[in-house]
Amino acid sequence: MAEGNGDTMHTARSNETICAQAMPNSFTHRMHQVLGEDLRGIDLRTIQVNVGLRCNMACRHCHVESSPKRIEQMSWETMIQVLAAAKACGAETIDITGGAPEMHPRIQDFIREARVRGLSVTLRTNLTIFLEEGFEHLPFFFKDEQVSLVASLPCYMEKNVDWQRGTDVFRKSIEALQLLNVLGYGEDPSLRIDLVYNPLGSHLPPKQEDLERDYRKELWARHGIHFTRLIAITNMPIGRFLYDLEREGKAQSYAALLSSQFNAGTLQGLMCRHQLSVCWDGTLFDCDFNLALKLPVTQGTPRHIKEFSVKGLAGRPIATGPHCFACTAGCGSSCGGALA
Repeated sequence: MAEGNGDTMHTARSNETICAQAMPNSFTHRMHQVLGEDLRGIDLRTIQVNVGLRCNMACRHCHVESSPKRIEQMSWETMIQVLAAAKACGAETIDITGGAPEMHPRIQDFIREARVRGLSVTLRTNLTIFLEEGFEHLPFFFKDEQVSLVASLPCYMEKNVDWQRGTDVFRKSIEALQLLNVLGYGEDPSLRIDLVYNPLGSHLPPKQEDLERDYRKELWARHGIHFTRLIAITNMPIGRFLYDLEREGKAQSYAALLSSQFNAGTLQGLMCRHQLSVCWDGTLFDCDFNLALKLPVTQGTPRHIKEFSVKGLAGRPIATGPHCFACTAGCGSSCGGALA
């Protein structure tokens, strides 16, 4: 099992640090310089849903600090409200995350209901869950429902993955990917499997297309693995990763790096401008990172899924903070990878 005890303490410390850095909000100031106004939403193509924080792992980089000890999970009533909101705003995709979302007891019911309503479903998986007792059937279910998978694999080398995610995680991840390949994931166009890279330390990801080429070469040569594409994500200075930065005395230098590498070309594609994130308790956020920081959508807009309003949320001002520089640094970063 990966490192990660003291979840509550780490969360509180991370939130306090971010709040202290947020006065004044340098990111909002940068938006006024570049856009002449606050950052605002553009549309609602995707509703991202954090169905709970329970996970079979406790990874070093996890921004929501999931672990086997967490018990928070979304109610069925809230799940139905999420699906109603997605249809009301014309969203195309339900993007399911956690925790390990597979551990929610009604995850299959939720996916079936989404598919019946004509929604595409993406699920973010840690891969190792498919080898846990009681979850072995899920890859077959996901295939039947044509669920797109986004899988964390921060490197194609065993040593690096196990350092970040826990002992034996690489081996289990490879075994799960090989199973998914047998089912058609990564080869059948209707069965997408995207891999997620994030740096092991306090630096920006390399160029996404170059990294994808390396992943394809190494994973095929070593393990016979296919995948659809690679997504490179910048480490967000919150949660457990921020705790590590503070412990190593690198928090300020990393924040300075992100700010100095600001790229205005990323702004159009920022995920917060095209989606809404719903917490397990129904609270609304602009993105999963704001969810981790307990920074909800701005005052004056609906703040709970039961109050959902297309008019009130589609063009809303985005709640921002210094952490937002992680999404706009270099080539940019989002749940879908590089932006520029």
